[in-house]
Amino acid sequence: MADFYYRGRKVLELSREEFIKLLPSRLRRKFRRGLTEQERKLLAKLEKFKNEKGKKFIKTHCRDMVILPEMVGHKIGVHNGKEFVPIEIKQEMVGHRLGEFALTRKEVKHGAAGIGASRGTKFAASKK
Repeated sequence: MADFYYRGRKVLELSREEFIKLLPSRLRRKFRRGLTEQERKLLAKLEKFKNEKGKKFIKTHCRDMVILPEMVGHKIGVHNGKEFVPIEIKQEMVGHRLGEFALTRKEVKHGAAGIGASRGTKFAASKK
């Protein structure tokens, strides 16, 4: 696995405090105000399953949680409003939010027009 750098520093060598200092101002402010109870629980669960990376994923609704270096390698199920989308946390995701990787809207796929969908099919022979 190649080393990934975030703002000139190796991601996996950074502690949480060092990483927070490198974040943009909006994300630094989020950590300065403190984590929510759900976010603290998520980090505690990740710490608990530290040695069991890849076995199962931890479910969460915390879409606004910032991905920290200590989360790399874990599988997290992020809720998209309907179901939990499993996400494998990689080094390149550090500094982003979990919700960015669990899309809430499906891609629209249109099918062919059916009978009665246009004026030309008004007189088409249908099955009898």
